[in-house]
Parts: sequence; C-alpha cells; structure tokens
Amino acid sequence: MLTKRIIPCLDIKDGRTVKGINFIDLRDAGDPVELAEIYAREGADELVFLDISATEEKRKTLAKLVRHVAEKVNIPFTVGGGISSIEDVDILLHNGADKVSINSSAVKNPKLIDDLVAKFGSQCIVVAIDAKKIEDTWKVHLVGGKVPTEIELFSWAAEVEERGAGEILFTSMDHDGTKNGFANKALKKLSTERNIPIIASGGAGNIDHFVDTFLEGRADAALAASVFHFKEIGFKELKTVLRQNGIPVRL
Repeated sequence: MLTKRIIPCLDIKDGRTVKGINFIDLRDAGDPVELAEIYAREGADELVFLDISATEEKRKTLAKLVRHVAEKVNIPFTVGGGISSIEDVDILLHNGADKVSINSSAVKNPKLIDDLVAKFGSQCIVVAIDAKKIEDTWKVHLVGGKVPTEIELFSWAAEVEERGAGEILFTSMDHDGTKNGFANKALKKLSTERNIPIIASGGAGNIDHFVDTFLEGRADAALAASVFHFKEIGFKELKTVLRQNGIPVRL
C-alpha cells in the first residue's frame, strides 16, 4: 500500500488564511506563509493553497505569495484559484509551486486539462471537484460552490482522468466545515473506479475521521483546514494513530 498523505489546506482571501462552514461564514485563521512553515516543520506531507478571491488583478499577488512559501517550505505544495490558462500555470510553477489545481475553468473548458497536461505533465495538474448531493445524485458545483451544474460527479471524474489529470481533489460541500467526517461512500466509489489518486476534502473533525477516510473511503490523501489552523489535531499525534490502525504514513 502506498504511503497516505496528510494535507493542510489554506484558503486565501486578501492575503490571509480563512476558514468557513459549507463554503460560507469565513473567519481569519492566520498568515499563510507562517502557517505553511509551521505545517512543513511539524509533519504535513503536502500543502494546498486556494485563493478564493482570485481575480486577474490578483495574479501577481498570488505569484508573490507562492514565491514566499517556496522559500520557507521543503514539501510539495499545490496552488489553485482562478487558474484558467497555460500562462497562469507557467507563472505559478516558475515561482515555486509544485502543482496547480483547476476547478471551474476545467468544467467550462475541459480541453484545458489536455492542454495543461501536454505542456506541464500529469504530475503537475490536480483537478478539484466541489460536489453536493441533490436528490441522491452528486452534482458538481462551480465558483467556490456557488453555481450548481447538472454535471454528475463520477462521470466528470472519469473524464478528468481520461484527459490526463494527475490527481482529483474531491470536496463534499455537504461535509465541508461540519467536522462530522468525510464523504466516505462517495470517496470509496471514486477511489475504486479511478486509477489516479483521490484526495478527500470536507468534514475532518477528529483523528477517527482520518482513519475512516483511509480505511472506508480508500482515499489516497486527506485534506483538512480548521483542525490544523486552530491546533485541534497535531500531525505527530494523527500519524501515530494512523500507523496504529495499519495505515502507512511518513513520520
């Protein structure tokens, strides 16, 4: 079994880390560069930065943040938020990002996945999927969860893999920020059907939730925010329990 990864997620708005519930009610969680440095030192395997206020005007600001993070951390990190072109990706990778995450832009223009994979390689391209369960069907949502679509989660995930993406970051909007656990049934289906890594996101509240998403949801990585930002779970403690449950992790 491959080593499972623990990934803190830092949602960035106006240069600060924020955290909400069900994608709303944001509160400040600290300086992203300082948090990144602490997480890298304490045992995080990777980091994800999502600029939830991304606009064309803020692209230079995001590149500057990426550069500062790259100077401080020695673990891989992914950057997302408003990325819609080869140029956007080129800027972020050249400033030190290891991977980029695309979401709404990929749904609106699926060929973007093909183009980015051809230019930068599968290993650099993560497709994030935000979905909400509506009448027993997981429907993909865009623009930070604000815009519903008729696109079904599992068929979109299949297309994402076919087009060459290296990983899928699946966030359950129903679980996001609730601290009631991950969407393990959906994760198990994704992990079983797809041959690329699936990152679980949305719902982490305690260590047992991480154990469950690896054992029941068969996730390849687990992403969380507030439990790390507000020091509710420590990386060493978390990984010790994961190992005790037979889950391989890097200590």
